[in-house]
Amino acid sequence: MKTVLITGITGQDGFYLAQQLAGAECRIIGAVRDEHKALVWRAVQSAPAVEFVYWNMLSQQAMVDVLLEYRPSEIYNFAAHSSGVGMYDDAVGIGDVNGLAVARLLEAIRTIDTKIRFCQASSREIFGVAKESPQSERTAISPRNPYGAAKLYADAMVQIYRQRYGLYACSAILFNHESPRRGLAFVTRKITNTAVKIKLGLASELRLGNLDARRDWGYAGDYVRAMRLMLQQPQADDYVIATGETHSVRDFCQLAFEHLGLDYKDYVQVESSAYRPLEPVQLVGNAEKAKRQLGWMPEIGFRELVEMMVDADVELIHRENSMLI
Repeated sequence: MKTVLITGITGQDGFYLAQQLAGAECRIIGAVRDEHKALVWRAVQSAPAVEFVYWNMLSQQAMVDVLLEYRPSEIYNFAAHSSGVGMYDDAVGIGDVNGLAVARLLEAIRTIDTKIRFCQASSREIFGVAKESPQSERTAISPRNPYGAAKLYADAMVQIYRQRYGLYACSAILFNHESPRRGLAFVTRKITNTAVKIKLGLASELRLGNLDARRDWGYAGDYVRAMRLMLQQPQADDYVIATGETHSVRDFCQLAFEHLGLDYKDYVQVESSAYRPLEPVQLVGNAEKAKRQLGWMPEIGFRELVEMMVDADVELIHRENSMLI
């Protein structure tokens, strides 16, 4: 039975990967920093069977010990400081967790078993203010925040260990991907959650920044499937994972409120303090390489994604309110 180690398993990507692996006769090891959070996650997420292990991203020896004990054949690294609103918070900590920790893990793999296959969850933030649109694996990289810089360092180390030591190591350059398990700090989930509260009379308005800001939004489950495909190829390589389409925050609001029988214009207010200017170059991914080499295609479209998130928040908020009665 194949053993798969997933770091950051309590996030949305970790959940969908565990869910997809559940039917593949795999032993799933969830590496976590907070064991209490892991137990809560298992209870509320209806997640598949996972064995949890404490994971110290700042200790290479601790990583070595885990690899020695569980002997995984595949490792997916989703552990990272958040993107979203936290990209400028604690630049040193972000660099350590999102960058140096990946180098530690690669070195642990090289020390214990060079046959382990490794996938690093990278980010479109490595492109910064892109010089071209859409962005592909060949686009010039120039991160403009600590989060993107740390992810770029991790990508560079993946390439170095692949070329210098022959490790099967790859980076998935992920554009924005959402799901019902996205955190409330992210604008997509803020929209769906607040829209449901407005529908139920629990809120009266939704305050957002620039409604015309556009993003390439996909479904987290589709992006996890792409990463699984990456580790099944004869040769390791890096891939942009994206839908190739952009939609505005306004589009997201319109669909979310429309699904609830509401008009977003009656409830959404622009908050100047949260307003961000439009990007000079459109942020949208070119995933042709993944489509061609992996046979990957996104299966969940934009409207379906928005409606899925709204429906999940309806169920969540009804459940939370019933517990208070």
